[in-house]
Amino acid sequence: MKEIKKTPDLNRASKLEAFDRLLTIMDELRENCPWDKKQTLESLRHLTIEETYELSDAIIEADVDEIKKELGDLMLHNVFYARIASETKDFDVSDVLHSVCDKLVERHPHIYGDVDAEDEKAVKENWEKIKLREKGNKKKSVLGGVPKSLPALVKAMRIQEKARGVGFDWDEPQQVWDKVEEEMGEFRTEFNPESGNIDQEKAQSEFGDLLFSLINYARFIDINPEEALERTNKKFIKRFQFLETESAKDGKDITEMTLDEMDEYWERAKSL
Repeated sequence: MKEIKKTPDLNRASKLEAFDRLLTIMDELRENCPWDKKQTLESLRHLTIEETYELSDAIIEADVDEIKKELGDLMLHNVFYARIASETKDFDVSDVLHSVCDKLVERHPHIYGDVDAEDEKAVKENWEKIKLREKGNKKKSVLGGVPKSLPALVKAMRIQEKARGVGFDWDEPQQVWDKVEEEMGEFRTEFNPESGNIDQEKAQSEFGDLLFSLINYARFIDINPEEALERTNKKFIKRFQFLETESAKDGKDITEMTLDEMDEYWERAKSL
């Protein structure tokens, strides 16, 4: 094992104290609060998903105070799940923490073993190979660990990352861009209004292929497509709301404005 450099954590005691406080409060709520007593793993699920998206919003907005708040909410959920599981003697919070610690040690052999990993790419590839080896079943799909309920865009990213982990990937960004252009051509062939004969199902399939290839290209040039799209969503919302607000100030009804009139406000919004 390699020698591990450790930076002294002068606040470790206070961190442990804070975590112990959370565990204590969780125990008290579970035993005394009517709402907390009723919760199950299943009832918390949709709330956890909502909290995750709220954290995502805070990160996109770079709102540090809100990030801190949302991280606290998610940490509460983790402790809540562990407390519920401890009541059925399935596992408790210590099992959860030891499990993730064991996984981190196992999947970082370049830190806790004798494996060399020169860059981030090598680390990620090792990670996926170790995950596959841990399953112990060579017939199980490399893609089996991708959650079925992930949003399609995020799922495409994870599929591509897992395939890359076993070497199924392009070598150069230009190869991926060539694929994007190929898929664009195939989509335009299927969706050609001038032909008067559009097969909607085929057009949809080709559009999906085009999106998949664009996501793949984004990965090659270190752009997170989910984050990029969400930033564009927020930018559009901000500009459109400017259009609504400013046109109303001028006494205009947006539902009766022409596109050219709307474009005037849109251009003003872009300059802000």
